[in-house]
Amino acid sequence: MAKQDPPAPSSAGELRIKVQPQPQPQQRRRREDDVYGDFRPFKRWASWLVPCFVAANIMIFGVTMYVNNCPRNSDSCVARFFGRFSFQPLKENPLLGPSSDTLQKMGALEVIKVVRRRQVWRLFTCIWLHAGVFHLLANMLSLLFIGIRLEQEFGFVRIGLLYIMAGFGGSLLSALFIQYSISVGASGALFGLLGSMLSELITNWTIYANKRY
Repeated sequence: MAKQDPPAPSSAGELRIKVQPQPQPQQRRRREDDVYGDFRPFKRWASWLVPCFVAANIMIFGVTMYVNNCPRNSDSCVARFFGRFSFQPLKENPLLGPSSDTLQKMGALEVIKVVRRRQVWRLFTCIWLHAGVFHLLANMLSLLFIGIRLEQEFGFVRIGLLYIMAGFGGSLLSALFIQYSISVGASGALFGLLGSMLSELITNWTIYANKRY
């Protein structure tokens, strides 16, 4: 058999190199759609519902302190210069807040009233009440830290429903285990948001680990 020589270049000293064209932005988006489908874990929504929740809790606490009117019932109020917004004595409420009677009047969770008087609405109203300034600050800072990120990831509809449902579930658990005292606070709703954040992190751990910044 005759030996074939390799094809000679078209001209002396010329070398042809085939360069792969870079994908256009639209092609990259199509490839991402093929990989992720409708799921976009890093899409950002505008967060407005969680700040509204925080503002509502602060306003309700202010209304609660206005209704409490400590100077009318006690001579040893804390921060008496606040007038009717001053706090109950530390022996009565060390969290710097209203009295238990005021919290009951505003809708605190009390099992006897829920069961015997059918005041089921207390399972929802107690979510928006707080026992004092320290209680309010701890819950609202946690809500801002956790809730804003989740709302940016999943939107206000899902986070709003999750907040209400988790708060209602927390009220039910409080009614089961705390039957001889009142219960207030958004801790159940916050734990629901925290659980959803951990669940989302564990489920999409591979995506977060392979994300390029």
